Amino acid sequence: MMSGAGYAVRAEWTKLRTLPSTGWLLLALAGLTVAVGAAVTGSVDTSHCTSPAGCQEDTPKLALSGVRLGQVAAVVLGVLAVGGEYAAGTISATLAAVPRRGTVLAAKAAVVASAVAAAGTAGVLASLAAARGLLPGNGFTAANGYPPLSPLDGPTARAAAGTVLYLVLVALLALGVGTAVREQAAAITAVLGLLWIVPVVAAFVGDEAWRDRLEKFAPMSAGLAVQSTRGLERLPIGPWPGLGVLAGYAAAALLVGAVLLAVRDA
Repeated sequence: MMSGAGYAVRAEWTKLRTLPSTGWLLLALAGLTVAVGAAVTGSVDTSHCTSPAGCQEDTPKLALSGVRLGQVAAVVLGVLAVGGEYAAGTISATLAAVPRRGTVLAAKAAVVASAVAAAGTAGVLASLAAARGLLPGNGFTAANGYPPLSPLDGPTARAAAGTVLYLVLVALLALGVGTAVREQAAAITAVLGLLWIVPVVAAFVGDEAWRDRLEKFAPMSAGLAVQSTRGLERLPIGPWPGLGVLAGYAAAALLVGAVLLAVRDA
C-alpha cells in the first residue's frame, strides 16, 4: 500500500505534468539556457587580448551564462506549482486529500526539484556542447591554454553540477514564496526582484568593499559563484559557500511558506 507521502508525491507529479504550462516552461528553461549561452559564447573572442593565452577567459562560466535568463522559467514553474491551485481554488481539495500540509509542500518541492533538475541538466550539457563547438573558432584553443570543454573535467563538472543545483534552488525559493504569497504575479515579481535587484544596485556602487558585501549575500550573485573556474581567490564568496547562501534563502522561503500554509485557511 502506498504511504501518505508517496501518495502526495504521485498526486503532485500528476498535477504538475498535466499543467499545460509545465512542458513549455521546462523547454524554455533548457532552450533559453542553451541559446543565450551560445550567443554570449559566440560573441567573445581573443582579439581584444594582448595574446590569446593572456585572455584568462572563464570559458565554462561563459558557456553557462544563459542560466541567468533560463532561471526565469524555473521561477515561474515553482510559483505555478502552488499558485495555480490557489488561483483555481483547487487547493482546498488538495488539503482535504492530504491533510498534513507539510507533506503537501514537501511533495510539491520534490516534484518541482526533479523536473527542474532534469531540464536543467539537459540545458547545461547542451550549453557545454555548443560552447565546445564555438570556442575554438574564436581563438580559445588547447594550444592557447583552453582545452575543449568537458563535463568530466573537475572544475567544469563542478560548474555544471552547481548550475543545475542553482536552478533547483531558485525553483524551490519560488515555491516557498508562492506558498507564502499565494498570488502568482506578486510571487513571481518578488522572486525575480530578489534575484536581480542586488546585482543591479551593486553595479552602481563605487566602493569595492561594499560591492563585494552586496554580491556575497545576494542570492543570484552568490549562487552563481559556483560557475567560476578561474580566479577563485578574487571572488567575494567561494563557489560552494555561495551556493549555500542561495540554499539558505530557499530554505527560509520554504519554512515561511510551510508555517503560513499550516496556520491559515486554504
